[in-house]
Amino acid sequence: MTEVKNEKMNRVTVHLDEKPIYDIVMTEDFSALPGEIEKLSISNRRLCIVTDSNVEKLYLNEVKELLAPCCKTVISFVFPAGEEHKNLDTVRDLYETLILNHFDRNDMLAALGGGVVGDLCGFAAATYLRGVAFMQIPTTLLSQVDSSIGGKTGVDFDAYKNMVGAFHMPKLVFTNINTLQTLPDNQFSAGMGEVIKHGLIKDAAYYEWLLENAADIWARKPEALRKTVTWSNEIKRAVVEKDPTEKGDRMLLNFGHTLGHAIEKLKNFELLHGECVALGALAAMKLSENRGMIKPEETNRFKEALGEFHIGTQVSGLEKDAIVAASKNDKKMDSGIIKFILIHSIGDAYVDHPSFGVPLLGRWLVGHGYRVGIVAQPRWKDEGQGI
Repeated sequence: MTEVKNEKMNRVTVHLDEKPIYDIVMTEDFSALPGEIEKLSISNRRLCIVTDSNVEKLYLNEVKELLAPCCKTVISFVFPAGEEHKNLDTVRDLYETLILNHFDRNDMLAALGGGVVGDLCGFAAATYLRGVAFMQIPTTLLSQVDSSIGGKTGVDFDAYKNMVGAFHMPKLVFTNINTLQTLPDNQFSAGMGEVIKHGLIKDAAYYEWLLENAADIWARKPEALRKTVTWSNEIKRAVVEKDPTEKGDRMLLNFGHTLGHAIEKLKNFELLHGECVALGALAAMKLSENRGMIKPEETNRFKEALGEFHIGTQVSGLEKDAIVAASKNDKKMDSGIIKFILIHSIGDAYVDHPSFGVPLLGRWLVGHGYRVGIVAQPRWKDEGQGI
């Protein structure tokens, strides 16, 4: 990874079959967005900006005014903020809005918000009229470093995480890095759970840099944020280019997700996605340690790093049998076998296929030192701030 240049705009191009398919553009405001949109040739198309009730207050009017001259018509669809609204009912309401406004296959959607908005908007775009174009305008750390890149879209079904979804690549990812300044602390912490994951699975130097610069990152110093987002973008881009539909290397990005998704469901989305991924990652580190691949000091250092970013390392009120039952419905199941992502060493992850089925998962977790039923750190209130 080369040093990130301190420029107003940074551009990373994602390729598929060695052909460029979209750019990830990072800048310090929304002023360059019209110029990027014009490259997509949508002057005679309708555009629907999809956002949630938090982001609406902060950025919808500004983005809508900027894009209005670039399109035939610009409308918006706003749904209540929160993971509990990332479901087929909300998608149905979005479909109805598109139909009533006569959107056809040549029109486009834009996801303005965090991971929930991007996942839902992308899924609607993938399925409306068998597929229309969409773009991502991520406003949270988690969405800027991870979920907006790679074309994974989906919604939850009866609290089962991302059980209904599709691969649908965006036409553009436009990141205004300064939206992170309005992000509530708990949302920023959740995003750091995904950021640290990138270093653990793919880049030891990045992991070390994150730990060494934790204070500047937590203080949201612009250059530290710029380097963090750009470095994570490069890692995610490389993985997606190599394995766009998660048949091999892209599975490594699921580090911490097997148990994380189970915890997220069982806590009824009381914890944020990134918080749950961090808990799952801590368990995966412990399992890797007990396999003799990493040292206890490395697991402890990771736990301390989570503390540096105010990420909880314990969770209460869960039983191992419930975790087992929830894990049975994980998308990464393969013929009754849970696929765990573990690490050989910092920066070198692999897909592990334990030689047992789901019924023995709970016993394996307890036997390898992972404990449930302990107290979580308190979370901040959103206080109505935009995410």
